[in-house]
Amino acid sequence: MDARPGPHPGATAHPALDRKAVGAVVLGNALEFYDFTVYAFFAKPIGAAFFPAADPTHSLLASLALFGIGYVMRPIGGALIGAFADRAGRKPAMLITIGLMALGMLLLAACPPYAAIGGWAQVIVIAGRLIQGLALGGEVGPSTAYLLEAAAPERRGFVTSWQIASQGCAALFAGIVATILALVVGDQAMNAWGWRLMFVLGLAVVPVGLIIRSHLPETAGVEEDPNAAASTFAVMKRLLREHGRLLGLTFLVISASTVSNAVGTNMPVYAGATLGLSETAATAVPIALGLASVAFPLLGGWLADRVGRRLIMIWPRALIVILAIPAFAWMVKAPGALNVYAITFLLSALSSINAAAVIVGIPEALPRAVRSAGLSIVYAVSVSVFGGTTNYVINWLIAETGDRLAPAYYLAAFSLIGTVAAFLLPETRGRDLDSNREAGEA
Repeated sequence: MDARPGPHPGATAHPALDRKAVGAVVLGNALEFYDFTVYAFFAKPIGAAFFPAADPTHSLLASLALFGIGYVMRPIGGALIGAFADRAGRKPAMLITIGLMALGMLLLAACPPYAAIGGWAQVIVIAGRLIQGLALGGEVGPSTAYLLEAAAPERRGFVTSWQIASQGCAALFAGIVATILALVVGDQAMNAWGWRLMFVLGLAVVPVGLIIRSHLPETAGVEEDPNAAASTFAVMKRLLREHGRLLGLTFLVISASTVSNAVGTNMPVYAGATLGLSETAATAVPIALGLASVAFPLLGGWLADRVGRRLIMIWPRALIVILAIPAFAWMVKAPGALNVYAITFLLSALSSINAAAVIVGIPEALPRAVRSAGLSIVYAVSVSVFGGTTNYVINWLIAETGDRLAPAYYLAAFSLIGTVAAFLLPETRGRDLDSNREAGEA
């Protein structure tokens, strides 16, 4: 008797994915990275608005701590919304997450400063970051599972890599818009109100994403044992019992990728505060980050479809281990704008190739009935632990030790761990998504 799950009501094996549909699916991830990039760059004025202090460093650190608060909710969102997507379908979960994302961004963009309403400003922005963290924790699992399940088997790597490429598109857009605004209105206006406008621009695309997502076909499967998916607790219990080793290795691999992303998005702050570049020069750093993050994930997905997921997880990450410290040492010795752009581009390109293989290989290794929850939870925990702390930690290390190579040491250490973990993961290219056997296997 065939024990594979049947289709979810309304599900299709490989629904047609046009550009509009792919864009709607990856929009949530794009908004996440847009918010990530904008917040990382404008951490100083956000801190001054909501956490004013006599020492600007304390204000910056408070702002970075606020940035990290949202990550507290990500594992909860990953568990609740990820399991919901496995039970009720990918589409309703994706509609919930993008709506919550918009609410969180709106609270941050519209909140009056501390000078106007005192401590209530801090309460409002903390609430906004918690709501957004809940949404983002549950976004990556359903949207990635949807792309994977909707793509033709021979193109899963390339199609799913758009999840990573969307991050580059968002960072590139953020860098270009911030640079243009800074040139038009000046640094003073950007610090006073320009950063709010950056968040409002991100919100403008939400209605389009909601409309298109609501018309997507469903791809979720139904659980073989209906009682097994009756609760989030049951899903998590099954994941740990049957896939604990895979989830542990995945945690390490995604943690390395998360640290790479955080170091990259911290580059504007590093370029300005540590290397002494001008505000205008530092503002353009996300453009280099975005350019690399648009093209190279697609290259990584294309390669993963041809040579396998595992090799593309290992070698780019290993190259970061080798190059991180020499690259930062070069920037410190010759802290010019072009050097910063070049190193940002190189490290982002390698990390993007690696991430494309990770984002397709991990969910392929999980059964359809727990795919969204598994990826959501492990991704959310990894990003919560390291995405919300890396910027704070590396800036704190620089301040405490005076060593401007601190980000390089941090990046190299995590990349080494990620390389070893990727070596231990299974190869999943050609695997049947329902049976978890190789395609064509009897």
